[in-house]
Amino acid sequence: MWLIARRSFAQDWARLTATMLAVLFSVGLMSGSLQFALRAEAAVSGSDASEYARVDVLVQPRGTDPDDVFSVPQGEVRPGAIASVPGVAAVAGDAAVPVTVVGARGKPVTPPAGAATALRPWIPDARLSAYHLVSGRAPAADDEVAVVRHVASAGGLHAGSATTLLLPNSTQRVRVVGVVTVRGRGAVASGDLILGTPAAVHRAAGLRAGTWQGLWVKAAPGVTAATLRDRLVPVMRPAVVRKASDVRHRQSAELQGAGASIGGVIGMLASVAVFTGLFVVANAFGTLVRQRTRRLALLSAIGARPRQIRRLVRLEALVLGVVASAGGLLAGYGVSDVLTRLFAQDGFDISAGEVQVGWVALVFPFAAGVVTTQLAAWRPARRAARIAPIEALRSSTAEARGRIWPRLVGALAIFGASWMFFGPVFAVANDPTSVGIDRTIPIAVLILMGAMVCVSGLAVLAPFFVGPLGGLVGRLGMLISGESGRLARATITRSPRRVSSAAASLMLGVALVAATGLLITSIHQRANEAGRETLAADHVIASSGRTSNGAAPLPGDTTSRVARVPGVTSAVALTRTEVQLVSPKTKVSDGDPGDPVFLDVTGVSDVRPVLRFGGHLPALRPGEIGVASPLVKAYGLRPGRRIVVHGARGNVTLTVAGRYRDPSHLFADQALVAPATMAMLDPGASTSAVLVRGTAFARDLTAAVADVPVARVYDPAGYVRIAVASMEKGLRVIYGFIGMSLVISLFGMATTMSLSVFERIREFGMLGAVGTTVRQIRSIVRWEAATVVLLGVLLGVATSVGTVALLHVATGSSYIRVHLPWWLLAVVVGGAAAVTWATSALPARRAAGVPVLEAAKAE
Repeated sequence: MWLIARRSFAQDWARLTATMLAVLFSVGLMSGSLQFALRAEAAVSGSDASEYARVDVLVQPRGTDPDDVFSVPQGEVRPGAIASVPGVAAVAGDAAVPVTVVGARGKPVTPPAGAATALRPWIPDARLSAYHLVSGRAPAADDEVAVVRHVASAGGLHAGSATTLLLPNSTQRVRVVGVVTVRGRGAVASGDLILGTPAAVHRAAGLRAGTWQGLWVKAAPGVTAATLRDRLVPVMRPAVVRKASDVRHRQSAELQGAGASIGGVIGMLASVAVFTGLFVVANAFGTLVRQRTRRLALLSAIGARPRQIRRLVRLEALVLGVVASAGGLLAGYGVSDVLTRLFAQDGFDISAGEVQVGWVALVFPFAAGVVTTQLAAWRPARRAARIAPIEALRSSTAEARGRIWPRLVGALAIFGASWMFFGPVFAVANDPTSVGIDRTIPIAVLILMGAMVCVSGLAVLAPFFVGPLGGLVGRLGMLISGESGRLARATITRSPRRVSSAAASLMLGVALVAATGLLITSIHQRANEAGRETLAADHVIASSGRTSNGAAPLPGDTTSRVARVPGVTSAVALTRTEVQLVSPKTKVSDGDPGDPVFLDVTGVSDVRPVLRFGGHLPALRPGEIGVASPLVKAYGLRPGRRIVVHGARGNVTLTVAGRYRDPSHLFADQALVAPATMAMLDPGASTSAVLVRGTAFARDLTAAVADVPVARVYDPAGYVRIAVASMEKGLRVIYGFIGMSLVISLFGMATTMSLSVFERIREFGMLGAVGTTVRQIRSIVRWEAATVVLLGVLLGVATSVGTVALLHVATGSSYIRVHLPWWLLAVVVGGAAAVTWATSALPARRAAGVPVLEAAKAE
């Protein structure tokens, strides 16, 4: 049997190579996905170095949330008599100012793994400072800064470079004089650090003389951190005093949890690759086994046992899987690099994570590739073992008619299994504890998994559709091509499994493209319509750069600059922050309070000149909040009700003034407050855009913000376009996965079509022997390809429409609608036809030129 396997590899190397490449691409996508997940986890949890590494006790303002270790402390504390407390060896003041760094190429530097960037004071005391200079020196003047290594590498900066800092209220030009690391890391747990002189940071934070946002305290030798904390509590009351080690451990735990979550999301997306690879390889192996029916039957006739034949097929699958998996590991690093770039474009930079070469990154995808090929070969191996010796005497390629009910039962079982994913969709959608929470992503993932299972069920049923569609295509072929159409109709209806195998791979590709196209066109069309209806401004000043939290913020003085431009009648700034809803409490289920509810709050002075909102919302006064209509229904936030939210400075009580509706979801999707209220919630709230009314020229507005590198002046249509694009954050990665899965499915289709044509060399040769012309043989192949296109497009489009319809019902989103534009259908049909023709043209040309004697020797 080993000699037979070697001969099979020698004779069928071309067919096996095509299948091996399909496996290689599948393993490459799996390996790349795992590599990216591990690298993302390393970038998140690997940045667990903390600026508090040498600090024993932290003193922070009253109201600091102990559960949010990454928040910027708001408020002030005074050192007072802290230096005289027994056990205190050193004290230093601390402050953190949110900042955006403009890199050497004029683009904002994205902090690592979705973190933040903060301006902090340089701590000169070596007993407290964990900063280690790797080049340059410490900042000594107000316009000098030192940066962590990640900022230097990501922004193309070095000691001596000049750069721009975008502070909450101003723009500052500084010079980089040093590059630092923290415990050997290029970033810290909270993200990137820009280190300035204490005086400059104190002034940027807007603190009063003698106060800081926090204090770093070092214990004297022989004094534990717990002891020092207990001594400081009565002295610094009502400030929050806690051990720095507790903060560090909490930071590390949250980072590890975030890394695991990222790995889980990427794993769910990578399941598309696993499914596509299994689907393609199973098709290819099924075609290979069907081609060698006579050879395997001859083996049975000379005494080969079914077990040996099964081992023969599995051995081929094992060798193919080992070789393809080894190649896939190398391809995976390229896939990981592509995913890293796609994520970075959406503001999630994991370049700080090193490339992973551990056993998990290598052994797991290799084993997954081998197991995938073995699973794909399991059913063909069982089918090969059941081939009767009498099959060796058959010269026809007609398929034996099997029983219908096993295929029907199998398909129904697969469709039933899809409810393992569809069932939880409705559970999540109807969960009372998740009302008002964005459930689109988990619902979409579940629906995607269920749709992939349904694709398998449709592939099982596909042979039933070949007969009617083949008859329809054959009649059309008879009208156009005469005898060639009649022959094509006969070959199509005689071999439904062969046609359905090629159509199954095409169906998967069409379903991926059509579903993605439906979602994109639906979201774009609805968002652009609603955005143009909502925006009443004549110009919009916004940032062209992106950070981990979306568009880079504008300096707070942008509004005053724009307001001084001649012709401007109204300049309204949109500021944004996030608060936690403390009261009313969210609904509980079985005693579980669920996840905390966070609200995106937009600060604006008066929306009426620049935005057209629906609902009933009066002019907001300090201490009032306007709530979007969905939240009013979800949490019972009726006008006049008092609520408590937790902002940057602790709990704030607000009164619901009314409700409104932002149909575009682009400007104020959840809540609105006046600027005075925003100052109570978050004094450092970033300015996301400035909406301008008036007759001012765009060139004059551009000149007013010329010294802000990321500021751009947009017309209403242009701003709506970039705002809609920002809604698609994270979709580039999904597009990448779908695109790579599409390549695999199309390659699988090409492999199946090529193998199916190669399978009929004998048949085509005999047709040539009885007088069929080369042109007629090519016509037969083309009409069969037309059947493949028709079947693949019908099933693929039906799957995509059903997927989007179910997603619309489950999410209730008006942005997800089943609207199939004619041009998208034309693109799908045209693309499917082009791919099918391209994959069948060369095999058809080769088959048509096969000499009769060579065809007679074919299997």
